[in-house]
Amino acid sequence: MTQDGQFSAEATPFAAAERVSATLGSLTDALFDARASRHPAAVLTRLRSVAHPAAEALFQLPLAPNGPVHTAVGRLGTVVTAGTARPGTGAALAPLAIGGLLARYGATGPVRGAAGGSPEALTAGHFDLPVTGEPADPKLRPAFAAPLAALAAGQQTRQPVELPTGAGAEVRLVVPPGFHALTAPGGPPGVSARTVSTGVVDGIPAGRGIAPATGAAAAELTAHLAETAEELFSGTAPADRREFALIAAALADVVTSSGAVYAGVAAVQVDGRAADATLVVSLARHPLPITGLATELATVRRHAEVWTVLLPAGPAAVLVEGRSVPVPGPLAADGVRRWAVTSVVEAFVPLPDGASVLCVQLTTAQPQDWELYTDVFAELLKSVQFGWDGVPAAPAAPAAPVAAVPPAATVLLVPAAEPAPAAPPAAPPAPVAAPPLPPAAPTAPTAPPVTEDAAAELPVHLRGTPVRVPPADFNPFAPVADPTPAQPILIPEDAPAAATAPKGTPVMVPPPDFDPFGILGTPAAAPATESPAETPAPLKGTPVTVPPPDFDPFGILGTPAAAPPTESPAETPAPLKGTPVTVPPPDFDPFGILGTPAAAPATAPPADAPRPAADPFGTVTAAERAADPFGTTVPGPQSVPPPPTAPPSVPAPERDPFG
Repeated sequence: MTQDGQFSAEATPFAAAERVSATLGSLTDALFDARASRHPAAVLTRLRSVAHPAAEALFQLPLAPNGPVHTAVGRLGTVVTAGTARPGTGAALAPLAIGGLLARYGATGPVRGAAGGSPEALTAGHFDLPVTGEPADPKLRPAFAAPLAALAAGQQTRQPVELPTGAGAEVRLVVPPGFHALTAPGGPPGVSARTVSTGVVDGIPAGRGIAPATGAAAAELTAHLAETAEELFSGTAPADRREFALIAAALADVVTSSGAVYAGVAAVQVDGRAADATLVVSLARHPLPITGLATELATVRRHAEVWTVLLPAGPAAVLVEGRSVPVPGPLAADGVRRWAVTSVVEAFVPLPDGASVLCVQLTTAQPQDWELYTDVFAELLKSVQFGWDGVPAAPAAPAAPVAAVPPAATVLLVPAAEPAPAAPPAAPPAPVAAPPLPPAAPTAPTAPPVTEDAAAELPVHLRGTPVRVPPADFNPFAPVADPTPAQPILIPEDAPAAATAPKGTPVMVPPPDFDPFGILGTPAAAPATESPAETPAPLKGTPVTVPPPDFDPFGILGTPAAAPPTESPAETPAPLKGTPVTVPPPDFDPFGILGTPAAAPATAPPADAPRPAADPFGTVTAAERAADPFGTTVPGPQSVPPPPTAPPSVPAPERDPFG
């Protein structure tokens, strides 16, 4: 386990598959020596997927929905398929496969690295396997090679192949020749359909409490590992083949539990020297989108280089890093534990169901062959194709309970103002010394609290601050009592809220026909309790007179300047001209909302009230007065005489006696 835990299951769901990759790197470094049979490196690049007619339609190959996990296709390579709807039974195969191999090669003789114990009881722990890699020195990180950088260029993507309902999401890809698979073609028990034998196959008995599917899978794995050992150690003694097959069989359950659907090794020659590599293909549950996944990888893997690329199958995150892998002492030639530095390239491709991720990783301990293997890896990623039934994956159940609110925190539950009876609010997690809920209020079961140690083991993407989502009928503006730090706020549903006086200033809203200025002639609405015979209150204010439009205060329009002296001094002055209006007093309330009675209709002033002098300047005559269009002037005697009806006679000038 590393210091930052980047390869732990708590930090990433791909840690188990990465441990399988590191374990295979230890095997190739310890066992692939001069005794191993090697093919030319050209087998890795000789066949390109674009040259095969079925390369663009892998889902049209004759592979049944419950068919093999991988199968060899001539002139193309090994087609690997993995599906989310075929998890398998999880039955252990390692003991049965080891028993079958011992029946094939013989049970006598020691096994390399397994000191003590009988061969029938071999486990992965006898070889100090599996191993976990650690991040190497950043200076040893390989370069992001040109074949990988070319994947970042824009290209057209394929649509997932439509699968029947219930098939889930599937992925298919092509592994080039040169890799030797350590997983059975049919996968673990329950993944694919196999022919179940009725007799003994390679020492695996039928019956005796063993499920037929498990026995068939163990028999297939035994035969496949023996065939792989024959290919890798064809020129050596049978003991070498027996040794390799037994070690691979001891790791069978480790590979299956990691989610790996394909695990293989390559032993080739490059310019006359040995070159080894490992390849692991696995599926894992990870709901983050590609941007979030790339961000998480770049955060957790501080010594790695992470790029986001675009494959024909869709977007992917590609990681390149150096990794130190321990080689166990029991497997080392000199029996001393040592470390090997490997170059790793790892790709994460989200599946279309939104919850599964394809993880493909390739490692090699020969940095001088990095360009070769990155080219092979890029071609492998280009061959990835997806199929989907169109049904989004259900969210995975958490492995551990969700972290509860810490005891020091205070949870405030505010029920709605009018809660629905069919949806009672759920009870919060019980804090320390919290009182029980009222018996009348139904409560929902709550998750048990989780300790700090258990919360720290959650994955990175599941950590955070827990929150409570309010119900659909939650009213955030309902009045709330003052919270107390010792316990949550709980308001029983059967307790009626106390009636309180409304806060604020009372106002009166006027009726729709209210006329605040009294200029439309509509009388104000009388109160409902007013008596019909009651006399309205007189108007309040100071009466003023608005002069008519033809009023000339300066007498410059041809009116005589002074009145003739023949006017009788006892003559009554002319009435006022203009429209009488009333100026409201300072305490006038136009809206009638403060208790002031509405203004009564306008009334004429009393007769004995003093009137201002009519036309104080004497500049307007009766003939020059314009018609009163509003009918507001009271007729009365004229204050000035009328103009003359005929022009005055002018005497003729006298004759000049002198001419």
